[in-house]
Amino acid sequence: MEKKSSFSGSFGFILAAAGSAVGVGNIWRFPYLCAKDGGGLFLLVYLILVVTFGFVLLTTDVAIGRRTKQNALNAFGTINKKWKFLGFLTFLVPALIMTYYSVIGGWIIKYFTLYIVSDGKEATESGYFTSFITSPVAPIVFMLIFLALTAFVVYCGVEQGIEKFSRILMPALLLLIVVIAIFALTLSHTDEDGTTRTGLQGLLIYIKPDFTGMTVGKFLNVVLDAMSQLFFSLSVSMGIMITYGSYMKDDVNLDKANTRVEIFDTGVAFLAGLLIIPAVYVFLGKDGMESGPSLTFISLPNVFAAMGGIGRFVGIAFFLALGFAALTSSVSVMETLVANCMEIFHKSRKHMCLAIGGYSLVTAVIICLGYNVFFFNIKLPNGNGAQLLDVVDYISNNFLMPFISLLTSILIGWVVGPKWVVEEVKKNNEPFPRAGLYCFMIKYVVPIVMLILFLTSTGIVHMIFGD
Repeated sequence: MEKKSSFSGSFGFILAAAGSAVGVGNIWRFPYLCAKDGGGLFLLVYLILVVTFGFVLLTTDVAIGRRTKQNALNAFGTINKKWKFLGFLTFLVPALIMTYYSVIGGWIIKYFTLYIVSDGKEATESGYFTSFITSPVAPIVFMLIFLALTAFVVYCGVEQGIEKFSRILMPALLLLIVVIAIFALTLSHTDEDGTTRTGLQGLLIYIKPDFTGMTVGKFLNVVLDAMSQLFFSLSVSMGIMITYGSYMKDDVNLDKANTRVEIFDTGVAFLAGLLIIPAVYVFLGKDGMESGPSLTFISLPNVFAAMGGIGRFVGIAFFLALGFAALTSSVSVMETLVANCMEIFHKSRKHMCLAIGGYSLVTAVIICLGYNVFFFNIKLPNGNGAQLLDVVDYISNNFLMPFISLLTSILIGWVVGPKWVVEEVKKNNEPFPRAGLYCFMIKYVVPIVMLILFLTSTGIVHMIFGD
């Protein structure tokens, strides 16, 4: 059995945790959900959830990891033997996410290379993205490249791999996003009919809440989208932050470190929306903003093409930033699986990297084939049509994560008591200003809201309230 790994200090944890939190969820998922759910309304709901639920769930996960010094699989059993099953349930989430994360990472590499070798006009052709993801070989090749990069970083270990890697990529990612976001606000475009749209008008759509046609059912779906985004973005309720918490040294100020991760993650998500939504609005109008998950791979190439000569370089910078973000998050997902399996099978990091890499490869190939050989289209409880990748994403993010958060809040709030976490946060006599809020939320608010979200994800709320 290998010696327990750890981060070198507070800065190492913050960068690695932020690297996990800042991923495809921020730059790809956040903007399209924001555009779909009324712009500023989604943004407002998300920000409220971050400072309440995000804070509570992140604090809980990291404190559990550091206090037990165990990975997610064994941490819950260490707290209370009767709750060991929750560790296995939590383990399912990264196991599911790993099946498709490298597939999306492969798509990003494909588009990055396209803009490197050409002006990217090919990506604006009708059906280009669909033609790519439905082809039998190309998506698998690009997925393999992304998966190999992920496995290499995890293979190198915590301090020499994950931490060292995050110290380089996170500042680079932040710089790229800030530059592109500022550029997006300076854009303007005039249609053939004389209509002019500007980046600042797009900014207003992004930050101004839109309650048009809102019903109880629709609002609950907005909250569910925002909460699933929170889970996906902050990497809570999937064992990742428990694993990273177990690597955190006891002398690190846990509350301060968590707050910085929250700020970094939310800031990048906001900037991602700032660079994508105004730019799409300027060149494609409101119709372009309604393209959903395809916003990144279908709408944005059209935006880059409309920019003229500079569009190619903006496209390169954007997909490079998106690739960095995807890689840091993919590393955290694989690390969680590797760390848990090292404890289960008492094997070395090298052996478990090979095993998890093999699992990820096989399942990712199946997901790739979900757009051709294994193609199907079913309706999810939220009313959206879904293929194989969408179904796995829905099960992990919209179904399992609220359920895990519900059970975790019951365990911490009612079985062992919030004091168990508060004591860990205050371990070195550090202040914990939001201790009162934490205790109230974990005991009373989180269980009720998570139950509602879980029932929404199963379609029960939809049957009661309708649309």
